Amino acid sequence: MDLVVNILEQASLFGLVAMGVYITYKILDFPDLSVEGSYPLGASIVAILLVNGVNPWVATFVALLGGAGAGFLTAFLHVKLKITNLMSGILVMMGLYSINLTIMGKSNTPLFNTEHIFKLNISPLIIAAIILVAFKVLQDIFMKTKLGFLLFAVGDNEQVVTSLGVNKGNIKILGLMVSNALVALAGALTAQYQGYADVGMGTGVVVKGLACVIIGTSLIGRISFIKSTSQVIIGTIIYYGAISLALKLGLSPNLLNLLTAVVIVVALCSESNIFKMKKKAKVKDGVLEDVKG
Repeated sequence: MDLVVNILEQASLFGLVAMGVYITYKILDFPDLSVEGSYPLGASIVAILLVNGVNPWVATFVALLGGAGAGFLTAFLHVKLKITNLMSGILVMMGLYSINLTIMGKSNTPLFNTEHIFKLNISPLIIAAIILVAFKVLQDIFMKTKLGFLLFAVGDNEQVVTSLGVNKGNIKILGLMVSNALVALAGALTAQYQGYADVGMGTGVVVKGLACVIIGTSLIGRISFIKSTSQVIIGTIIYYGAISLALKLGLSPNLLNLLTAVVIVVALCSESNIFKMKKKAKVKDGVLEDVKG
């Protein structure tokens, strides 16, 4: 039972990252590597504010705004300075590492002796789940607005958006700000949950986020009544469940990233139907037929 609770807690925290990665990877088709910097940015901001006695909820909100600022910077480099999307993310990710070190003044800040939202007399799972559901609902509502539809349109066909007289660059900026805000919020919550903030905690976040998104959309994407946000959250639960099971079965923690990479490869291959049986043609009684090979 403790294992299940732990899986759900971690999935509830990381589900925000998956939702953010979904916006850039699936909707905008933007390979945003800056999330590896905005995740510890949220943790760094909340850590330094908590150490200085700021209200935990206020500190968490400020961390969210910090992530939005990181997303704006990435979008600004790409949209205004015409730097490629991949390079923009890499540059911001590199810069945020130094910024995070500067914010905390050191590489690691413990939070065991500070007040934070998980020190309330409420189960961490309930707190994390409520926050995740709240932002899921907000994202679902946002995606039904005009701006939400424009996000989808920019990802599908930028020329159509331009022909409508809408500035596609501003839509990209908005999408990246929302995405990185969610990721920074997840980093802030995770730092409070685990009791410390570390500048290296963002390593591999992009890969894990993509794994959760791809697992969710690959396995549940064909069920039309399940919203995309629900799909990525379920994918996150499946991902953390698989990782926990692998560790329980004796898999070395050193191989977790390799396991994640393999999972992504399999999921991507299944999305492209590469595993489906190919059909071969044969002639029977003068008629060309398709048969499974």
